[in-house]
Amino acid sequence: MNDAPLAEMPAPSGKWLTFLTLFTSTGTLLCCALPALLVALGAGAALSTLVAVVPGLVWVSEYKELVFGAAGVMLVASGWLQWRARFAPCPIDPALRDVCQRTRQTSARVYVASVLVYAIGGWFAFVQALL
Repeated sequence: MNDAPLAEMPAPSGKWLTFLTLFTSTGTLLCCALPALLVALGAGAALSTLVAVVPGLVWVSEYKELVFGAAGVMLVASGWLQWRARFAPCPIDPALRDVCQRTRQTSARVYVASVLVYAIGGWFAFVQALL
């Protein structure tokens, strides 16, 4: 068991939440942006084949509000965890310190990619549909 006081323990990195956020925000692309792109390119037959092969895609499209809501909650939670851990100490050992800093940078990149994917999916799901 760790005998360090609670104040000295590092904050959780949120690495898994970050990757889960990327996964859920990718679901927003699958429900909305990919079908819109295929139709815009004149590939309606490819879209119907995709729906036949992956019937779960229809469910995701039907419940896009739920999908976007869950992905939004995950994005907010992941962003909050990263914000909270931004100044958490890294180990003193140079090799471990470098790994810690690279992991933070990778986590930040994955988070930004998740936000971009979410925004693109949101555009096609809610804004482009109105135009």
